[in-house]
Amino acid sequence: MAMVTRLGDTALWFEIVHDAEKSCAISLHQELESYLVFLLMRYVKRPDLVQQVMATSFLAGLQASPRERIEILRSVGDQCLLLTGLYPGIVKKRHVRIGYFVGMGQTAYVSSSFHRDDIYAQLGGHFVPLMDVLQSVRRSDSQLPDLLPFEAWELWSETGSQRALSILRQYTNAVPMVSSLDGRKPI
Repeated sequence: MAMVTRLGDTALWFEIVHDAEKSCAISLHQELESYLVFLLMRYVKRPDLVQQVMATSFLAGLQASPRERIEILRSVGDQCLLLTGLYPGIVKKRHVRIGYFVGMGQTAYVSSSFHRDDIYAQLGGHFVPLMDVLQSVRRSDSQLPDLLPFEAWELWSETGSQRALSILRQYTNAVPMVSSLDGRKPI
């Protein structure tokens, strides 16, 4: 009976992720989508996630033996992804820009990869779309955007989030601008 429940949970998580992908017009590769579903299932009952200091774990991972390094850095990447995707309000409360956790998560995943095409390299390269999908998972049923205009602009300008850009466009028809200091061109 536990197996049936487990399969039901998995199917439910896949449905939630598919709905979120549709909501933010992102289509994840099957491998990334599966990783995201099982990540959600692993961490759904871990409230301690939001209390951890990831920078310390990240540095420990970089200094660990090769075997431990992969596990520690994968965990840091997972935590950064969940934090930026499901709990961006906690990032704000820590007075740290979301781009900091995005960068740390991307670097953690890429640093734990064996080659540039493995799952961890893909997770690092698709971190922002994965974050966008998770933010769509947590979105309420309200017709109103879940980000204020400045929050949407900040998220887009820091990370390139297409979901944030879409929300920004719900507020205005203006063309968003980014400082030329960061090298990103306005669209």
